Amino acid sequence: MRRRVIFFLLLGVLILVTAFITSKGKVGWMFLATPYEILKQTVRHIQLVGVAELLAVGVGVPLGFMLTRPSFKKVSSLILGIVNIGQTVPSLAFIAIMAPLLGLGFKPGVAALFVYSLLPIVRNTYAGIRSISPSIIESALGMGMTRKQILRRIELPLALPVIMTGIRISTVVNVGTATLAALIAAGGLGELVIKGLVLNVPELMIQGAAPTACLAILLDALLGRVENWLTPRGLKIS
Repeated sequence: MRRRVIFFLLLGVLILVTAFITSKGKVGWMFLATPYEILKQTVRHIQLVGVAELLAVGVGVPLGFMLTRPSFKKVSSLILGIVNIGQTVPSLAFIAIMAPLLGLGFKPGVAALFVYSLLPIVRNTYAGIRSISPSIIESALGMGMTRKQILRRIELPLALPVIMTGIRISTVVNVGTATLAALIAAGGLGELVIKGLVLNVPELMIQGAAPTACLAILLDALLGRVENWLTPRGLKIS
């Protein structure tokens, strides 16, 4: 109950602050963003994060599963180290690198966010599968289940809460990182933040930062619901 109160309180404050500043219309000689512009950039922000996350899940989850297989045991540390490089490079530097490689616009922004999304998903998928007791797998083999059946009916359901945690972390971090993608003309709420910084208009920065924080809170709550729905009943703690 307390968590819900805090959740709605934070959302309410962020929405009210955004609405109050937007209602001013302009500060001095500077016109602020209109409700339509905020909505347009919010949709663009969701597109950036959504496409990057879908690609990261499509690549990261199978890759994490693959690294737990005996045939990939020798190279698992190497591949995890390569994936980890994306997190060691500062986000601003990595996004800047994408500009000369892929140009400006939506695609390089998605590419940069994809790399940043990948590590938590791969690492959590790998950790979730590795945390399953070998005795459970041996029992399933003794019952005559095939490797594919074990993967689908045992490993995936048991590892799902850990995998979903990785996806949640990846998504929330990328909502914030996506603001930097505006530097390479990818769009999103970062355009308002950067415009406010350049023109030294704090109200304009808040118009971009408050909806970004609101979006991160909403996506985290939504993915938490999905995680709870997908988690097998036997793994839930009352």
